[in-house]
Amino acid sequence: MERIKVGKIVSAVALKGEVKVYTYSLPERYREIKMLYVEGSPHKIEKVRFQGPSVILKLSGIDDRTAAEACRQKDLYITEDELPELPEDTYYIRDLIGMQVVTEDGGVLGTLSDVLQNTAQDVYEVQREEGKSLLIP
Repeated sequence: MERIKVGKIVSAVALKGEVKVYTYSLPERYREIKMLYVEGSPHKIEKVRFQGPSVILKLSGIDDRTAAEACRQKDLYITEDELPELPEDTYYIRDLIGMQVVTEDGGVLGTLSDVLQNTAQDVYEVQREEGKSLLIP
């Protein structure tokens, strides 16, 4: 089953093994997720709390600051079955990658290769036939 990246551990918090997560998802989603994979290793979520835009997690098997520090900069994944059902006409980015991008009059621009989300707005990266990329805000 495919795994989906949902965040990255950025630091250890306190002494009991909590980690601070930079999330690629809505922070509230972590209350619904039962199991996270830290770079392939499964961990149950034992506790969730919030600190500003960050999520603080206590994961099973990570029981002290040393273990939490060892997880710094590691990616967090969920399985496909943990994805919530989306409303009609709403899609996950992973479902859009590889789709053909066309203009309103039917002209083909290229293929959607990525969606950059680290800016003020999403930027769609389209691969053109001639090998160049086109960025669309």
